[in-house]
Amino acid sequence: MTMNAYPDDITFLIVPGLRDHVEDHWQTHLQKELHAAGRRAVTVPPLESDKLSRAARVQVLSDTLAGIAGRVVIVAHSAGVMTTVHWAQQQSQSARAIHGALLATPADVEEPMPVGYPTVYQLAENGWTPIPRKPLPFPTLLAASRNDPLARFERAQDLAQKWQAQLVDLGEVGHLNPAAGYGRWDGVHALLKQLV
Repeated sequence: MTMNAYPDDITFLIVPGLRDHVEDHWQTHLQKELHAAGRRAVTVPPLESDKLSRAARVQVLSDTLAGIAGRVVIVAHSAGVMTTVHWAQQQSQSARAIHGALLATPADVEEPMPVGYPTVYQLAENGWTPIPRKPLPFPTLLAASRNDPLARFERAQDLAQKWQAQLVDLGEVGHLNPAAGYGRWDGVHALLKQLV
C-alpha cells in the first residue's frame, strides 16, 4: 500500500485512547508515515485536566475537527472509539462531513477491564456509559480482536451491528497496542484504502 493511493484532500484524524499519545503506538507510526508521504494527519491533543471526562474528550475532538478543512477520515483506537461514537451521535450535522472511520479494538466501557484501567464505576461517573448504539452517519470499519483483554469479540460484533459498521476480524492481536506487539500495524493501510 503506497501513500499515493490516498486522495490529497483527505485529512486523517487520529483519536487515541485514554493513554493519549504513546510513542511506539501504531497510531503514532501511522501519523509519521502519512506526514513523511506528504499526507495530512492530525492527532486529537491530550487533555490538560479531567483526563477521564468523556464530555471533555468529545469537546476536544469537536474542536480539533473544527480546525480541519475538507474531507476527514477518523482513525480511532480503544476509548478513542467511544469518544468518536459519542461525538458522532451528538453532532449529527458535523458528522456528515466525515468521509469514513476506522474504529480499531474498541474498549468495552460497560464491562470490567483489567487491573490498571478505570473501573466500570469510574467510567460511568465520567459519562462513558451507556455506549451509544444508534447507526453511525458515515461509512465505518470496526476492526476487532479475538483475544482483546478490553472487549470480548462478541461484544465488538454486537456494536458493529448496532452502528451499521463493517466488522473486520483481526484475529488474535490482543488490544492492538505496544503491549500486544504493535508497534507498527501494517494492516492499517489496507483498511484505510477501503475507506478512501
